[in-house]
Amino acid sequence: MPGIPDVLACDDAGRFHFIELKATSGNVVDLRPHQVAWLTTHGLASVWVLVRKLATKTQPQKIYLYHGRDAMDLKMEGLKVDPLYYSEGDFDWNLIMDLISPR
Repeated sequence: MPGIPDVLACDDAGRFHFIELKATSGNVVDLRPHQVAWLTTHGLASVWVLVRKLATKTQPQKIYLYHGRDAMDLKMEGLKVDPLYYSEGDFDWNLIMDLISPR
């Protein structure tokens, strides 16, 4: 179905989390209209956008985590939108998963 995020995760409590994965070399996050619609429609649920900004010769790779309800702003403003989580180089995947699925 168009718009459904790339990853469906089920945590230890049986709760589902949807994660849209994006990669970019600049500040634009290429969310398609049907993805924005799906993320916005389900904005009260555990829906997320995880963006990887690719490394350059002078900058390390970066990770940004946004809630799905921010999809429209993310589409319009790109990485200028304040993320829930941001990190350069080494990422704390446990913290990212704790933000997605609080215990």
